[in-house]
Formats: sequence, structure tokens, C-alpha cells
Amino acid sequence: MLPASPRPSLLQRRRKLLPPLLATLALAATLPLANAADWPQFRGPRRDGISEEAHLVKSFPAAGPRVLWRVPVGEGYSHLAVAGGRIYTLFDSGGDEQLASFDAKTGKKLWTLRVDGKFGNDQGNGPRSTPTVDSGIVYALSAQGRLVAAEAATGKKLWEHDLVQEYGARIPTWGVSSSPLVEGDLLLVAAGGSGNRSAMAFHKRDGKMAWGALDDPPGYAAPIAFTSAGQRQSLFFTAKGLAALNPADGRLLWRLPWETSYDVNAATPIFIAPDRVFVSSGYDTGSGLFRLRGANGQPESVWKSRGLKNQFSSSLLRGDYLYGFDNGTFKCVDVRTGEEKWKQRGLGHGSLILADGRLWVLSESGRLVIVDASPDGYVERASFQALTGRCWTAPSLVDGVLYLRNQDNMMAIDVAEGRTNHA
Repeated sequence: MLPASPRPSLLQRRRKLLPPLLATLALAATLPLANAADWPQFRGPRRDGISEEAHLVKSFPAAGPRVLWRVPVGEGYSHLAVAGGRIYTLFDSGGDEQLASFDAKTGKKLWTLRVDGKFGNDQGNGPRSTPTVDSGIVYALSAQGRLVAAEAATGKKLWEHDLVQEYGARIPTWGVSSSPLVEGDLLLVAAGGSGNRSAMAFHKRDGKMAWGALDDPPGYAAPIAFTSAGQRQSLFFTAKGLAALNPADGRLLWRLPWETSYDVNAATPIFIAPDRVFVSSGYDTGSGLFRLRGANGQPESVWKSRGLKNQFSSSLLRGDYLYGFDNGTFKCVDVRTGEEKWKQRGLGHGSLILADGRLWVLSESGRLVIVDASPDGYVERASFQALTGRCWTAPSLVDGVLYLRNQDNMMAIDVAEGRTNHA
């Protein structure tokens, strides 16, 4: 019988553990982590286009707001995710679709990662989806259905899936536009495959498939998640309509048929606590409000209207009023009744966010305007020609800095009250 090994002392055990512990802490210190003030995904912290920031400017100087930087970026409509002092976005450059990180203070490019080949389209080349940043990892979905996870600090690829080759994903006419959603330990993706692969969940750390559901052809909208009547729900807006799934296992909770010409169900639905869902699409389909009834929240129509048709730019809610684009007309609508309160032309197919009680609207032609979030009428407080060309990407806002993008460039504007001076 072999003699027992002497038991190491407590001091020896601590010394043995110290090097790997220090290495782990050092690595953690380098990872950009999202915080409450960040804009780490499509449409901000809660995917509703609303920022909690306050003390922002209410008007611009005659010379315009202070532009911190402008930098070229490749083709595409990917929004700008901002987390841990870095910007993450997708673009086409040199024949490839790339995921990249930039310094939020300077616009300096920090790293790039090739994700897929170039996507060309008659409505503009390049990716449509927006990266999602969570716990030091950035997740991105290419316009042709390649899903990747990378270290947010370095761009090192952690795992990937070709959704077309592996799961039969169908690429919609104008490219994959849905953005991944982190829900607990899972990453939810509108994959667009058939045979229970239209909606999918992957374990966010290693990329292993957790579940698949639905046979629907793909739409263009990003999934959201919410809790109603004690039930956590993930909502997918496919080409066939709304489908609410249990995010833990993909079990179908309820469905709402909603079809639009060319399968363009693109605008993100809005959950209105405790039990309502607003949905809208273009091509003369219109919008509607539905109340969720029963344990699994079966939808019951409250109203339907053709008065607010979100073709692709999502609306947002403040109080009892929706603000959004009815094709190329900016409108305010009473969410309780669908009644139009006011409308304003001249902004084209613009986009918007809400911050400090006001609407920050980027017109299709790149004009940035500050508008009162009020049902009493359209009141424009400030205007600035920030960009040129086609602008279909909504603003992002972090720490008093507004980040904007068109098809070719991005920029940062200081909008903090008391800190902003004209250029």
C-alpha cells in the first residue's frame, strides 16, 4: 500500500491557487462590461428605444452642437451598440461583412472580425442586424445568417453557427435584419428555419443549441422578452405574425396572425405592462393593440387602425402615447384608442429614441431634431444637419453623447447640458 501523500498546508494551498486567480482577475479587468447607462443592444437597454438619461440639451447653438468625432465605416444599416466605453457594429468592407469595436471617446477602431461575405441589395448593401453585448461577449448575426460570438475586449471568436447550412435558415429578400437577444443564460435568435427552427435559443457561453420552435418563414423584426401574468415570454414577429414562446424551453404560449406584403414584419412590437402588446407594419397593413388574457396570455383585440404603419422604423411609447413613423409621416397616436393626435411631414422614413422627456429624431436625410414628447402638437426645439445620404439607423445615447450613423460614416455628438459648446 502506497503511503498517503502529505496534506498541503493552508498556506501552500493558497499559494497554489493565487496565480490562476490573479490571471482570471486580470482577464476580467480587461473585458468591457455593460452597465445600466450603456446602450448594449438594438433599441437600448430594454429594447424599447428609451433612455433614462437626464440633463440633456434642449436646443442647439447657432453653430450646432459639439461634434466629438466623425469616422468612416463600411456599408450597412447596423445600429451602434455601446457598452463599457466601446462601440460595436457591423459593416461591409473589402468584400466582407465585419464585426468591429471602436473607442467610444475617439472613434478609433480597436479590432475587426470577419463574420461573412458581402451582402448586396437594391435597398443598400451591408448588414442590417445590430450586435448585442453581454458580460464581456458580443453576439452578431450577419445579413446572410451567420451567428458569431466574440470576446468584446479582443474580437477573438468564441463560437459560431451557419444558420443556413446547419438549421436550414431562409434568408429574407432584404437580408437578415433581426438582432440577437440575451435572455438569462440563453441567446434567442430569429433564425428563420423550417422544421422547428424558425425561432431558436443557444447557450450563450458555448453556443450549444438549447431549443428550436416554429416553422414560420422569417420576418425582419428583433425578438423581445417580457413578463405578463407571472409568465416570462419571448415574442417573435415572423412573416406569419406574433408568436409568444416560453424562453426556457421554446414552448408555444400563443399566436396572433399578422401578415404583411413581401413578409415585411419589421418593426419591433411593444409590450405595455401589465398585459398589452402593440404591433405595426407597413404596406397598408397598419397597427393594433391587443390585451393578453388568461394564464398563457391569449391576445384579444383592443383596436386596429391603418393610421400608424411602421414599415421598418419602430415606434416608442411615453405615457399613453405612441410616437412613430406612418411610412414617411411622423405621428403621435393615443395608445388607448388608436386616435391620431398630430402628424408631421418632412422627416421621411426616420428613426427616433426618447431621452430626458424629449424625442431625438434622425430624419432619413440625416437631420437631427429634438421634439417635445407631447400629444398637444409637434413642437421642434432644435435642428442640426448631422449626416447626409440615407439614414435608416436610429441614434444611440450613452453618458450625454449621441452616436449616429448613415450607410458610410458614424459620428458622436455631445448633448450633455452644461457640457456642450458649439464647435
